[in-house]
Parts: sequence; C-alpha cells; structure tokens
Amino acid sequence: MLHRPKSLMRTVISCSGVLFAVGFSSHLSPAFAADPTGDWRVADGVANIRVAQCNGSMWGVVAWEKTPGGRDTHNPDSAKQSRPTLGMAILIDMKKKAGADQWEGQVYNAKDGQLYSSTITPLDSDHLEIKGCVLGFLCGGETWTRVAPPIPSSPVNSMAKGTQKPIAPAPKTAVAAAAAAKKPGDQVGDICVLPEVAHAH
Repeated sequence: MLHRPKSLMRTVISCSGVLFAVGFSSHLSPAFAADPTGDWRVADGVANIRVAQCNGSMWGVVAWEKTPGGRDTHNPDSAKQSRPTLGMAILIDMKKKAGADQWEGQVYNAKDGQLYSSTITPLDSDHLEIKGCVLGFLCGGETWTRVAPPIPSSPVNSMAKGTQKPIAPAPKTAVAAAAAAKKPGDQVGDICVLPEVAHAH
C-alpha cells in the first residue's frame, strides 16, 4: 500500500511567472454538469488560461500574462526555449472521463519542460479545479476562477463536421484563422487554430 508523505509535495508549473502549484487538495467532485471552457485566472493571478474544446478534447493555453513577454526557457528542446509563453498549451488533449464531470490528460510544467498526468474538474460555474500527479500517485492541485464565459465550439470544428458553413471565405493559414478569431485586445483568439493545438490531431 502506498502512503502519502506527511510533508507537502509541490510541483511548480511556471511560464513567465505563471505558477501552477500542485499541492494536496480537499475539494470533492461536483454532482452537476458544468462547462470548463472559457478563460480562467490561475490561483496567484499572474495569468489567464483559455480552455476550449478542440477536436473532441479540452485544451488550455496561456491567454493573458500579468507580466508580458515570457519565454519557455526551461524546455529541454533548445528549439522551443525562445517560444513565447503567451499562446502556449498548458492543458493538453484532455479527454472526458466516463460518468464524471472531469477531463483527464496532461499538464505542461514549464519549470522543467516536462508533462505530467492531470485532471480538470468544474467545482461550480465559476471555479475549476486543476490537479496534477507526479509518479502516478502524489497528486494535488489548485482552483482557478472564471474571468470570461464559456465559449461555443470552435467554428473550425463546426465546419469540419459539416454543421456550419462559413459566412466568409475561410482564412488560408492557421495564423490567419487565429487572427480572424481574435477580439479587440485579445492576443490569442480561437485556440483550436493555434499550430500547437491544430497539429496535435
């Protein structure tokens, strides 16, 4: 039988000050259906993570930074160390867990450039619990607070399924599509068309 250590174990996920501390949590799973999509403020307030359903999975990317200009400097792939943290995927390819309002996938730890098992669980309409696990059993998390409403399915997904026809000609590139989906002041737009997300399937 495995026993949790008495001392608090933390894994820190930081991207230009985006801290996602994985510690022990006592929240219970909700008994209601809630939508995890939308923009969420991380616990320490230094970033917003935009969560959207893309190709049947939930993804989350950095949509706003309190201190702009962060870079993924701890990535073990030297080619990625200069990439901006704004628009970088943090929650990766999270699948709905059968019979529960919970999604399972991976979380990117920008402090060490590693991926860890993770779950997201809506606690209510305005709070999202994020948990990460190290070594498969040392798990904990933090709660994010909603700052923007749930977002409808990506037009890219809808068009792919044939349920919606574009009003205007579709942009020719993913970069152009992302630019077309942005609102004034929004530097990220539709995360489903970001290369890191779009090329994952």
